[in-house]
Amino acid sequence: MDISFSPISLEGQAEYNRHLALCSQKPSDYSFVNLWGWGREYGLEWAFIPGCVLIRQTFPQTLYWAPVGDWQSVEWEKIRAALPGDTCFIRIPEALKLVWESILPGVQAKECREHWDYLYDVNELIELKGRKFHNKRNLLNQFMRDHDAKFVLLDEKTVECALALQTDWFLWRNTENDQTLDAENRAIVKVMHDWSRLVGLIGGGLVVDDKMIAYTVAEALDETSVVIHFEKGCPNFKGVYQAINQVFLEQCCQGFKIVNREQDLGDEGLRKAKLSYNPSGFLKKYTVCLQGGKG
Repeated sequence: MDISFSPISLEGQAEYNRHLALCSQKPSDYSFVNLWGWGREYGLEWAFIPGCVLIRQTFPQTLYWAPVGDWQSVEWEKIRAALPGDTCFIRIPEALKLVWESILPGVQAKECREHWDYLYDVNELIELKGRKFHNKRNLLNQFMRDHDAKFVLLDEKTVECALALQTDWFLWRNTENDQTLDAENRAIVKVMHDWSRLVGLIGGGLVVDDKMIAYTVAEALDETSVVIHFEKGCPNFKGVYQAINQVFLEQCCQGFKIVNREQDLGDEGLRKAKLSYNPSGFLKKYTVCLQGGKG
């Protein structure tokens, strides 16, 4: 089998999404918007082969991601034989790990907690009922009481306001030249610049006194789940994150059951923040090494 990789491209968006729709689990990592936004940061490439799309990153080192397609029908032995010997894959969803363990010999899997996706019940985050959401509800109510905020959908025009907020937010936060924030900012700007060319984007913002003070960029993963890619708010407005979170879901996501808020990447502050919203579950991911392949 000949495997030829090329950079992620907008021209391959539709074909890639057809393969993604066949996956029995859809982690946030594998949405096309995520690949496109972070493509340059990780040097992402793909190869369209019979039955699936192979993905690999080339920076800061070469690593393979999960192949995308109908995992039950892929000829895994042929793919394994065509890849470098003892190839390791990262960001492997649990469903694919189980398929590999049932078909291929010598599969070695290691749980990768920092890449688990946080899953939440959409209705719970809209209603914020009960003691477990007491603090979130109080902050939301305080924001709504203190500010006459208007919700707007993001489109080709209003995304420019979100981009202006992102520029300000990056200047507020990146006082120590954090390379992670720098990379995230480039990914966000890339997605916003290509807003009209990316399929399935959903976005909204909060406006106070004709200025956007918070935004959310999201995407449907399938008919029942939506993923939040980026969410930022002006730090001068107490409760702004609770507000954009609740209002965006209420206005744009009532047709979905699950909201995926991506991973914490091992950051303790981010982990604490994500846990504080009481996830209903996790989409577990693993690092998996396959024995064999080309010598």
